[in-house]
Amino acid sequence: MTTTMHPDPVLASLCQQHGELIRAVEQEATTTVQAWQPWITRPAFSASAHNLAAYLSLRRRNLGDLQEALRRYGVGTLSFTERHVLPSLHLSQQALEALVGQTPDHVAGEQARAEMEQVRQQLKHNAAELFGKRPADSLAIPDIMVTLPSEAATDPTLISQLLAAGMTIARINTAHDDAVAWAQMLEHLRAAEQEQHKRCRVHIDLAGPKVRTQNVRLPQIPKHKAAKHHKDKDGKTKDPQRLYINDTLLAAHNSESAYAANDHLICVSCTLPEVSQMIAQGQIKEGEQVWFDDGKIGTVVQQVTPHGLLLRVTHARSKGENLKDEKGINFPDSTLKLPALTDKDVQDLAFAVSHADTVGYSFVQTVDDVERLLGQMERLGAKPELGIILKIETREAVNNIAPLMVRTAGARPCGVMIARGDLAVELGFGRQAEIQEELLQLCAAAHVPVVWATQVLESLVKKGTPSRGEFTDAAMSIRAEAVMLNKGPYVVQGVKELQSLLIRMHTHQHKDSLQFRALGIAALSKEVMTAQTVN
Repeated sequence: MTTTMHPDPVLASLCQQHGELIRAVEQEATTTVQAWQPWITRPAFSASAHNLAAYLSLRRRNLGDLQEALRRYGVGTLSFTERHVLPSLHLSQQALEALVGQTPDHVAGEQARAEMEQVRQQLKHNAAELFGKRPADSLAIPDIMVTLPSEAATDPTLISQLLAAGMTIARINTAHDDAVAWAQMLEHLRAAEQEQHKRCRVHIDLAGPKVRTQNVRLPQIPKHKAAKHHKDKDGKTKDPQRLYINDTLLAAHNSESAYAANDHLICVSCTLPEVSQMIAQGQIKEGEQVWFDDGKIGTVVQQVTPHGLLLRVTHARSKGENLKDEKGINFPDSTLKLPALTDKDVQDLAFAVSHADTVGYSFVQTVDDVERLLGQMERLGAKPELGIILKIETREAVNNIAPLMVRTAGARPCGVMIARGDLAVELGFGRQAEIQEELLQLCAAAHVPVVWATQVLESLVKKGTPSRGEFTDAAMSIRAEAVMLNKGPYVVQGVKELQSLLIRMHTHQHKDSLQFRALGIAALSKEVMTAQTVN
């Protein structure tokens, strides 16, 4: 007796819905890549650009219900498709068609599997191109990038110890020291390489227009309050030379005159004349936030005065905060039209072109910023393999991440540094965790290597003792292609601990399953994606 099987109507509908999704993604990806085409002068990036375009199309949609339906029928889900979007979708479609009784196209299936394997290796190839090939017997753990301190110019032993501990990328921050010191650091590095028979790449970070504090002036304490501490109106002990919640701070555009008129307040000015001019012209408005020292001090503009901005402190520890010179300032609610490539950066770029394997681009925000750097590198005769690592540290850079990657990777080897500290201040600490995840996914879709940066094992490196959550945070960096450690007295120990942790994490499988709601990054909107294309 022959039994006739009738296809499940729900499954048949799912197959049709999935097929329509593939056709829509293919069409939208083709349109996007056509708009990007003038940027892609490097053929090696063409396939990656198409995959990124397909992923952007896929993630503009809320696909949680579809993903759950696919899982119920045992068909490959939409999770982890970043590196090979269309081949994954085509293979899932073949499985669905087989379930509803259709004859699969085996040739198309084999082609999809071949494409998947090819693109699966692309990110690995790009990481090797940017950070150097690993020895054949080495584990596939992220590279360890270490910021060289000033003493590395005069202490060759320190660099030798870092290299022995596991450093694979030496980072020079041009915001500190000078070309003479940088050259001495590299001389010590090359000597250590020869001695240890190792190769270490060199990453040189351009400083960019970093807004920092300067001329911090503490208040004059009246004679009747001459003691260091006094009681406030609520009876709490306070130090008048520290900042507490609800205190007032003056951000001055002319610190000398401002301090004379406001000697009862803590006053501060900033290092960039352009920002001081913006303050003087009232371009920073009441109600906008201003943050200091990597988010340790949060304020809001209470009043715009002839002397500058009166800021009310909204975030500080209960014991108060010291404000010092050379601390970062963030304006997350304000539009700062600052050149990403400063005159100093152009000078430092000449050194980087001659000595670096990769150049870090701080404060990059728009495609125009990338164009300026590419133009200067061409003027200096930079070798084609000299890579660019985009430092994503502002809200605008997040919104423009896709065009930034396409324009850069379309011309040169490209990586992305997720500057988590600045992003936390710019976006809020809660939102930073979400955006960090989205950036990792988008970089994977573009086959662009990621540098996991900011405060990795910070307490261990600076104090010799890690905080409770530091190793959990550092363990997450296994998802990146490189991890950056900042300088500190215990940085050698930090490198050893980080390498040991990464080796242990390498044995674990990823157990997370992505929930396919629409991403929040504004750059996924068609308007942003097409607005910055080349005319």
